[in-house]
Amino acid sequence: MNLARTRLGETVLNKAFKYMAKNPEENIPKLINLAEKISIREQDKKYVSNIKKYMEQKDSNWYKYAYSLLTETHPNIREKIMVNYFLNSGLLGIPLQLENEKKYDCNIPWAILMDPTSACNLNCTGCWAGEYKPWNLSFEVLDKIVTEGKELGTYMYIFSGGEPLLRKDDIIKLCEKHNECAFLSFTNGTLIDEEFAKEMQRVGNFAVAFSIEGFEKETDMRRGEGTFKSVVKAMDILKNAGCIFGFSTCYHRYNTEVVASQEYIDFLVGKGCRFGWYFTYVPVGKDSDVSFMATVEQRKYMYNRINEIRSKDPIFVLDFWNDGEFSNGCIAGGKRYFHINANGDCEPCAFIHYANMNIKDHSLLEVLKSPLFMAYRRSMPFNKNMLRPCPLLDNPTALRTMVHVSEAYSTQINDDETVDELALKLEPYSNKWAEVSREVWNKKYPDRQV
Repeated sequence: MNLARTRLGETVLNKAFKYMAKNPEENIPKLINLAEKISIREQDKKYVSNIKKYMEQKDSNWYKYAYSLLTETHPNIREKIMVNYFLNSGLLGIPLQLENEKKYDCNIPWAILMDPTSACNLNCTGCWAGEYKPWNLSFEVLDKIVTEGKELGTYMYIFSGGEPLLRKDDIIKLCEKHNECAFLSFTNGTLIDEEFAKEMQRVGNFAVAFSIEGFEKETDMRRGEGTFKSVVKAMDILKNAGCIFGFSTCYHRYNTEVVASQEYIDFLVGKGCRFGWYFTYVPVGKDSDVSFMATVEQRKYMYNRINEIRSKDPIFVLDFWNDGEFSNGCIAGGKRYFHINANGDCEPCAFIHYANMNIKDHSLLEVLKSPLFMAYRRSMPFNKNMLRPCPLLDNPTALRTMVHVSEAYSTQINDDETVDELALKLEPYSNKWAEVSREVWNKKYPDRQV
């Protein structure tokens, strides 16, 4: 079901399309007013109202962002962004998710992250994908996930891996069949060419996030010589085609200052990135290198720096670990998202390699009501300090308890590290971050002291 067309009708949508196609400078306020009328929840109305304030300031970074999005994006993609992303997965989809959450007494995710394949054409330092067997989710299983997800109100689907674009034909096929959904893929960028850019234009509902670790030195250090140049070439191809793309950066001890620099942001904005996802290195696996982790001082620096970027640069950036204050803590376990690996194991998070069920044997709803996911639901938030949202990095005792209580199995087949060993390994970092983040939180939220 296309929520936007069903609930709003063709007249409203055609009016919005007309606003986008003609004179964006004049019509941006009209689009915001339309979004305000469409919003169902009071919370969404407030969000739109705040956006409206920024849009009234033509010298603001957010006005520049909206204007470039409307004027530089391929028309088909532009329309799909509005209908599939902002309406179906957002203003209209979220109320349906909340309705079903109440109905079924379990978390209903905004997005589902899934791995079409565990295979990859690179071998990056610190990536666990290479430790998995060469697994693939069939098209039929991928289709089942999306079909059942839509019934619950989930219209956002994200691909990770492995390298998802090794399955680009099936991904495009999925975009075609579920053309009311929004799809995004993380990618190393090496498999994108002009032909694929045309396919992205045609389906309109598919975007990519390029994995990049800084400039050439930092990226090639983890991903192999020549990778940075491949990413830059792919960005140029997609920018010329009017496609939507962003970046995905893992910050760690050796690149944090580079990937947070203004030079880096200016470079990516100039290349055409519309969004950015920051992740921090997580030492999952018995042989993982704890010393590769960003220090707690670097994590604090990233928290401040990303908020600064949001205040002045025309790009939408997220920090998977430091944005807990905006999401009321951890978003995993189906609260906002969960992960299905290439074997079909349903994990609460891409970084939490434990599961009770496999999607090949169970429905999506059964997975969301599984013991581990329900343990997440009962335990959230894991900390009153929302700068400590994660049950792995920030509250490792919580993860250990949930895994034991739910009797979850490890999905990292080639690794014999127990959850107790994993928690013990991360306790020193967790304790250090507790002290640093407490100071930051108490200063920012004096009425919510921790």
